[in-house]
Amino acid sequence: MTTNSGGPPTDHGAAEGGRVFLGLRPGSFTSSLSRLQTIVGFGAGLVSIAGALFAVTNFLTPTPVSNAGQLVAIIQEAKTDKAITDAKVEILTPQNALITTVIPNYFGKARYSLEEGPYRVRVSHPRYAAETRLVHVVKGRTAEVHVQLRGGSSSPLEHAERAVSAVKRLFGQ
Repeated sequence: MTTNSGGPPTDHGAAEGGRVFLGLRPGSFTSSLSRLQTIVGFGAGLVSIAGALFAVTNFLTPTPVSNAGQLVAIIQEAKTDKAITDAKVEILTPQNALITTVIPNYFGKARYSLEEGPYRVRVSHPRYAAETRLVHVVKGRTAEVHVQLRGGSSSPLEHAERAVSAVKRLFGQ
């Protein structure tokens, strides 16, 4: 639209059916752009969902090891049977040599592939007493260990702090 000096505004493209920009009319260009945005957004959503599904299936699929079995430790609180997700699960040899440390998932399950043989599983958490279990892993099978942690601390530092505070109370400090 243009304005004549002192006169009413005039639209020079109105007689030809509207303005044309790069061979497109503004209305048709806007509708094709919004259609393109919709298609791109829909495609991005599908790619995101496919990527998430791929990641979840790879996370849930155990990594195969030759001559291996699975060890699954299920960690729960003894009073409530509630899953403990931030416990430290150590897998040890029978001679107490550390093999690996695993953290339980949202459901309180810690999973690891091991070669066939005997192992120790030690579970610790700052708010609970530590527990140790003996387990034998068999090739091609899953050895499941249920560990229920009870109140108390497995930290030697917290035991020492409690002892010091008890002595202070005893002497009135």
